[in-house]
Amino acid sequence: MASILITGASGFIGSFIVEEALRRRFSVWAGVRASSSKKYLSDEKVQFLELNFAHPHALRAQLAEHQKTCGKFDYIVHCAGVTKCKDKQEFDRVNYLQTKSFVDLLGELEMVPKQFIYLSTLSVYGPVREHDYSPIRDSDTPAPNTAYGLSKLKAERYIQRIPGFPYVIYRPTGVYGPRETDYFLMAKSIQSHLDFSVGFRRQDITFIYVKDIVQAIFLGIEKEISGRAYFLADGKVYQSRTFSDLIQKELGSPFVIHLKCPLIVLKAISLLAEFAASLFGKSSTLNSDKYKIMKQRNWQCDTAPVIDELGFTPQYDLERGVKETIAWYKKEGWL
Repeated sequence: MASILITGASGFIGSFIVEEALRRRFSVWAGVRASSSKKYLSDEKVQFLELNFAHPHALRAQLAEHQKTCGKFDYIVHCAGVTKCKDKQEFDRVNYLQTKSFVDLLGELEMVPKQFIYLSTLSVYGPVREHDYSPIRDSDTPAPNTAYGLSKLKAERYIQRIPGFPYVIYRPTGVYGPRETDYFLMAKSIQSHLDFSVGFRRQDITFIYVKDIVQAIFLGIEKEISGRAYFLADGKVYQSRTFSDLIQKELGSPFVIHLKCPLIVLKAISLLAEFAASLFGKSSTLNSDKYKIMKQRNWQCDTAPVIDELGFTPQYDLERGVKETIAWYKKEGWL
């Protein structure tokens, strides 16, 4: 039975990868922190491995002990990371330096797997091709304009520079689905009869349902892919109102006031929210990075390579995905 380690297993995407790995009869190890919730990891077949990425010496001991008792992993999916932080330096510490340390330790301990899957983001490319709204391509020069995107790009480049390292990188666009909390805030706002969007210039948005990311990961494992990076999206392009209109429909079409905020106003609000959060030592959902993400006008990306090389066929367009997501929110009492 092939073994697989999923770091960040208690998180939104990680927990779905764990479920699919169990369904495919892998020996599943959930990499978690001591403080991680195990709410979505309740299957008795899940084996837990506490990993302290913040302290390399502790992480080395944890990995070495596992190797001694169980051997190395056949596959590793590295989902652990942060999407919002109290200060921007934390993105670099967690998403880049901790990934670097983890990969280095795998080499030192002779624990390099058959395939190391790294969950990155479309944000590593930043606002490119906004002049003609054409799909972002792997051949484009990455120009991340957020601390989050830059930290992920640095991790990508480090992994790619290791000779013979069997990496596969996935760069999903906007990820949504059950258990996700950021898009949930939009649904909650619409339920309260208010929809908020920004900017008056055309905005082309793309999405990927969480289960389709999982599908791509296991197709890559089946195909024994190595040394490749892929964009992930459902293959369709949406306008700024599409997502909120579908949420409104699934909520029974409540009366909604649609507000469009000028970018300069959003920037001022984002900076104020970020400053206020910093005073209390907290992270803010609305911040300067989030402003830059919402400001970006073109989120199209070229998914032809993942389709051609892996046979990837998205099972969820936005309408089907939103329907399933809102149903889950209702069932769990979130809405």
